[in-house]
Amino acid sequence: MSDAARQAGTPAGARVATGDDATLIARSLRAPECFGALFDRHAPAISRYITRRLGPDAADDLVAETFLVAFRLRGRYDGAHADARPWLYGIATRLIGRHRRDEVRFFRAIAGTGMDPAAEPIADRVTDRIAAQAARRELAAALAALSQAQRDVLLLVASGLRYEEAAVALGVPLGTVSSRLVRARRAVRAALGGQDPTDPGRDSPE
Repeated sequence: MSDAARQAGTPAGARVATGDDATLIARSLRAPECFGALFDRHAPAISRYITRRLGPDAADDLVAETFLVAFRLRGRYDGAHADARPWLYGIATRLIGRHRRDEVRFFRAIAGTGMDPAAEPIADRVTDRIAAQAARRELAAALAALSQAQRDVLLLVASGLRYEEAAVALGVPLGTVSSRLVRARRAVRAALGGQDPTDPGRDSPE
């Protein structure tokens, strides 16, 4: 236990996780074990994102690879960004891009069966289950038909990133995110009869 930790009455291990992401990453350059706190903070969300794009079988390996790449590149992290989520989502998206054929097959399989292994549990009522499966088929088919670039933007925003964060994740201008998102949502709405379940209610950059 360090003197500072002892004085604060907090175990040194617990203090490793304090501070924003940028602070943790900077600290990990001197104390690599600090990087584990970043994994604890963000691995569940990254896992859900990968699972929804490639299925659960690929998630564990790609989550581990995402954080391994992040660890190797942590010296290049821009400390001006307190939240590392866009950076981590960007790494995960690039790794997913290496499996684009698997992703399209995954969505086409959902479109064919209506069964999504990455979906949240649905209601037990048969009518709800049938409706949910039908919606999954249509949405999965629409996602499979998108270009990789449009699908990346759409699913990053649907995962909770703001437009600016999606731009950081993908390394593209904000205007590019906006234009790709407009085209992707137009295609999804056309396929789903005017509905877009990926739209959190924001139709323009904040």
